Amino acid sequence: MSAEPPGFAVHVVDDEEVLRDSLAFLFASRGIATRLWPSGEAFLAAWPQSDCGCIILDVRMEGMTGPQLVDALMQAEGGGAALPPVIFLTGHADVPLAVQTLKGGAFDFLEKPFNDNQIVELALRAMDLHQSRATESTSRADLVARFASLSAREVDVMQLILEGQLNKQIADRLGISVRTVEVHRARVLQKTGARNSVELARLQARLE
Repeated sequence: MSAEPPGFAVHVVDDEEVLRDSLAFLFASRGIATRLWPSGEAFLAAWPQSDCGCIILDVRMEGMTGPQLVDALMQAEGGGAALPPVIFLTGHADVPLAVQTLKGGAFDFLEKPFNDNQIVELALRAMDLHQSRATESTSRADLVARFASLSAREVDVMQLILEGQLNKQIADRLGISVRTVEVHRARVLQKTGARNSVELARLQARLE
């Protein structure tokens, strides 16, 4: 990997200006965009950031700490699922705390001093993960919309299709003609984008 996913930047939150500038230079040398923040409060005040592919965050800062910032972001988002991956930077004494943050959902942590290649590769992996999550979220939203477009009768027919019922059996269960069942079946497949009943079952399972 040689560059960040399109439109994404690494957001560095650290109260040490030297470290922020050093990371900005490092990522720029690899063709990766960065945004620099001097404190957790500054980052939180400007949230949300649509270009944020991952957050490199110091555990201990003046004022709001790294974990406190993550808690505040999770509160703002109603959970951590929508947050970009967080990579914590820690000093030696902070390793136990960093391990705790991993259990709380952080992507990873690096102990200072860190290897340049290591932090770049870690950031790229984090942004790839965020991109895939965003794609999956969009895909799921589209799937939800497709199934929501079904009429009540089409939902009835779909449920019986998923039970393995044949058209004649569905017609008898619902008190409608076989031809009407065929029409509803075709509409269910068309609206959901499924090619057949097996794929319909697979798509429906993704919503559970």
